[in-house]
Amino acid sequence: MSLVPMRAILEATEKYNFAQGAFNVNAVAQAKAVVEVHEMFRSAAIIQGADLANAFMGGRTDFANGTTEDKIKGARNIANAVKKYAEDSPIPVALHLDHGKNIESCLAAMDGGYTSVMIDGSSLPYEDNVALTREVVKLAHPRGITVEGELGVLAGVEDHVFAATSTYTNPLTAYDFIKKTGVDALAISYGTQHGANKGKDTVIRKEIAIAIKEILRHENIFCALVSHGSSTVPQYIVKEINDLGGDIHGAYGIKKEQLKEVSKLGIAKINVDTDIRLAVTRNLREFFRDNPSMREDAYVGGIYALLQEKPAAFDPRVFFPPIMDTVMYGNIPSDSVAAVVEVIERGVKEAVGTLIVDFDSYGKAPLVEKVTLEEMAERYKKAGI
Repeated sequence: MSLVPMRAILEATEKYNFAQGAFNVNAVAQAKAVVEVHEMFRSAAIIQGADLANAFMGGRTDFANGTTEDKIKGARNIANAVKKYAEDSPIPVALHLDHGKNIESCLAAMDGGYTSVMIDGSSLPYEDNVALTREVVKLAHPRGITVEGELGVLAGVEDHVFAATSTYTNPLTAYDFIKKTGVDALAISYGTQHGANKGKDTVIRKEIAIAIKEILRHENIFCALVSHGSSTVPQYIVKEINDLGGDIHGAYGIKKEQLKEVSKLGIAKINVDTDIRLAVTRNLREFFRDNPSMREDAYVGGIYALLQEKPAAFDPRVFFPPIMDTVMYGNIPSDSVAAVVEVIERGVKEAVGTLIVDFDSYGKAPLVEKVTLEEMAERYKKAGI
């Protein structure tokens, strides 16, 4: 089926009281794996391309310096990959821009084929955040595209989204923000943290989510709450990476028990990126351990060299530059590249599959309305948002 607006999936989470994992991808193979594992569990899928992931998929290996042109190209590449695997899929799939920093980034995603965008104005003064978010809503809703905003600041760093300290979301301010902007989803700060080093005993302040949802229900306003920085950072994978020559320390995530609890208390969408990065990196290290002849292979030997050169890295984009044509377009020029793609896909499925079960979205794909972007645009128009 065609890609659906993310709001359709979020409305199902609200109606049936579960959470939907939202998983970041940085390569065609990763998008394919996310779709396939959701199909296996009969779950709808939210695939995320971060703002800088678009730059990377546009061929910019130094993605932190990506231009708007890089992001436009990369957004199309990600969207084309997701559409390819979602077109004949029996499950609803939404493609969401994660951490769009400005209107240009959001437009690049919308024009490229994304069905949902996030505009992150959380670092701005409140009224500026409202104005920026409202402007993106005005651009997106006539296209039927879902909009996520953010209020409050998460500590940590992931994909160059950085803050030294966190500022918790005020439930009353959240209500005001939602009412003024018309966003479909709101990322809140309630104790989670970006990156792999969240702290060993991080505690989610679930009462913040509960309070916001109670206000919204009382006022009969729909807005899905989103949990950013919610990777669980599986300790067995961290250990395996280090046993294979990696050098990762102080890496701890959010306890699954906390995420499972808030998935029933108003959190509709749970963002995960680091878990996928770790599983893919572990698999790459295992591959070269078990296949030493590949270390000098003309196509993939460069990946091994980067793994050796950067033992503390676990973002696969650090290791992908030798196979950028495969990353961007899915082309498989050799058996060695095919083998590497297979271990990448397995890592994605391992990380994502367990969380589909934990977040309780398995078996719920049939509960999501099969609405088109055009139909959603008409609904927004009638509602005046």
